[in-house]
Amino acid sequence: MPLADRMYEVLLTQLMDGTRKPGEPLNIGAISRELKVSQTPLREALARLEHSGLVQREALRGYFVAPVFTKREMTKLAAARELIEPAIAAESALRRTPEFLAELAVTIDELAGSGASADTDSDSFRLYWSSDARFHSLIAAQADNPFLESAFHALSGHVQRFRLFMKAGHAHAGQAADEHQRILDALAAGDPVVASQEMLAHVKAASERALAEHG
Repeated sequence: MPLADRMYEVLLTQLMDGTRKPGEPLNIGAISRELKVSQTPLREALARLEHSGLVQREALRGYFVAPVFTKREMTKLAAARELIEPAIAAESALRRTPEFLAELAVTIDELAGSGASADTDSDSFRLYWSSDARFHSLIAAQADNPFLESAFHALSGHVQRFRLFMKAGHAHAGQAADEHQRILDALAAGDPVVASQEMLAHVKAASERALAEHG
C-alpha cells in the first residue's frame, strides 16, 4: 500500500476512534514527527480527508478536524438531501441491474450487523459508517445522471462528516437497515415513484433520529 494511503488510513482511524477531536488543529510538522513519516504523504492524506469533509483547511490556519454540526446545519443538510436523493433513487429504479441490487444487499447486511457494537468497537463503527455511505453512493452512481451525481457528491462530504462526528444513527442500525431494505425493494421492482418515496422517508427519519439524539 502506498505510504499516502497508509497515512490516510491511520488518520481516518484516529478520527473514528476519537483520538483527534472535532476542531483540533492538524499540524503537519507535528504529525510527521509523531508518525515518523515525511510531510508529502501526510499532505496527500489530509487532502483526501478534506475532500471527504472530515478535515477542513483555512488560509493561515492550515488543516483542522471538521467541527461538529450545529442544529441549523443538520436541518439544512437534511433539506438538501430531501431534494436530491429521492430524485436519484427514482432514476436508479429505471436503471437497476442484478449486480447493482446485489451490491446494495451486501451493504444492508453489513449495516445491520455492525450497528450493535459500533459504540464500543471502532472497526464495527467504521463498517457501519462505510456501508451506509456505500449504499447511497451506489444509488447515486446507478442514476446515470452526471448532474444529479455531482449534486450528490457536493453534499457527500458533509454527510460523511455528519455520520462520523455526530456518531449519528448507529443506535438505530436495525431501523436504518429496514429503511434501506424498503428502498432496495422499490428499486428491484423498478418503481421510481415508490423508490423516491422510500428514500425521502429514510432521509427524513435519519434526520429526525439525529436531531433527537443531538438537537
